[in-house]
Amino acid sequence: MMPHSLTRAQLARTIDHTLLKPEAIAEQIDRLCDETLEHSFFAVCVNAMWVERCAARLAKSPKSPDARPLVCSVVGFPLGATTTAAKAAETTEAVRNGACEIDMVIPLGALLGGDAAYVQRDVAGVVEAARNANPDAMVKVILESRALSDSQIIAACGAARAAGAAFVKTSTGFHAAGGATVEHVRLMRANAGGMKVKASGGIRDLATALAMIDAGADRLGLSASVAIVEAASTNR
Repeated sequence: MMPHSLTRAQLARTIDHTLLKPEAIAEQIDRLCDETLEHSFFAVCVNAMWVERCAARLAKSPKSPDARPLVCSVVGFPLGATTTAAKAAETTEAVRNGACEIDMVIPLGALLGGDAAYVQRDVAGVVEAARNANPDAMVKVILESRALSDSQIIAACGAARAAGAAFVKTSTGFHAAGGATVEHVRLMRANAGGMKVKASGGIRDLATALAMIDAGADRLGLSASVAIVEAASTNR
């Protein structure tokens, strides 16, 4: 048996199948969509230039619209240091092109400098832009948790919650400090309030994926998605 109460299908539905490398080409993006459909992952997560292509490819699936994977796009990625207006403009375009979820990077320097109010305004600007483009669009807020102290993670969760975000997310996967940890997921879960938690960055095997879920992650951002669900299948 798979060493967890989740079934393989349930595990798959926690996964945002992700390809954010700048060198990704169209054929790889198409494969990402096809794998997402084959394994019934929750969403594809791609850079904004690929959103329209993914939305069109997923829409060709014979699955009912309610059962089709969503398109997620990143904003202010990977640094988070663009202006709120720039992030809002990115968000508007991505949602209009078919993204239903936006994973935005916080202004890390503002948080590290103690200006949580700036972080809240920044997130609120993206949330407003997403909702104006599609009232059902959701925003996930990437904290880069490995670059933060526990108190800064708590402050970032509070800012995201006050701004109306749907999720807090551990990492971009591109920061030198590293990706998700079980401890940070647990801390974010304890301070998320009504938000959900997405763990991403460095989750490359089934055991780590399940540990993140056990710690409180509702969603996983993975590039090793196929290998992980196949490992779940062989362990049943």
